[in-house]
Amino acid sequence: MSFFRRFFGTFAEPAGTLRSLVARPVWVDTLIVVLIAYAAFSYLVFPFGQKDSLRMLEDNAVRFTEKYGAEQYAAAANRIQSANRTLATCVLNPVTLLIGFLFSSLIALGLGKTISTEGHYLQVFSCLVHANLVDKVLGNGLRLGLILARGSTLQISTGLPVFFPRLAATTTAYAALNQVDFFQLWMFGLFGLGLAAAFKVSVRKGLAVAGTVWLLKSLLMIGFALMQQRLFH
Repeated sequence: MSFFRRFFGTFAEPAGTLRSLVARPVWVDTLIVVLIAYAAFSYLVFPFGQKDSLRMLEDNAVRFTEKYGAEQYAAAANRIQSANRTLATCVLNPVTLLIGFLFSSLIALGLGKTISTEGHYLQVFSCLVHANLVDKVLGNGLRLGLILARGSTLQISTGLPVFFPRLAATTTAYAALNQVDFFQLWMFGLFGLGLAAAFKVSVRKGLAVAGTVWLLKSLLMIGFALMQQRLFH
């Protein structure tokens, strides 16, 4: 199956497309597209994120300085201002995403092996990469439009936080609600269909495995948000 058939099939006929990927795992071309799309999104939103980070640091200048000292405050501001846009968005971010794919696939395979003797790593990895077309292409396309319109990365969400417009983006509650993201749920739903085909189990069991991976990933992201908050508290 060609890349374009797999690309459009992921959206229009996901069950059949994912079954074909299980029968013949292919992923190189799609992985390249996903990584490039993610790098492009990261590159375009970088100035807005940088501005938001500086603003947050300035808004918490007194508290930060009292806790860490003036030298650390100046160093933090310098790190934000001197961050290499190309290195961060075109190298570090795609590499981090790739590592996330590799580990998520490994976790999903381990969970799947507890309920089935079928399935192997490349099948799982291929399904995850293709499912990410939903989030990294379609989802980030919408998020980019929202960021450009608002001029900020803060309070930008395609998840539950849209129903709580007064909730600060720097709170733990926001970080938790933000994990319930429409495109992420769609993505993990597709991943679940692929896992069901790979492990030859029911769709419900495949979705359960994918849901567990989503939960672990969500807890990790909430943990990162808590660590960031501790800088100012």
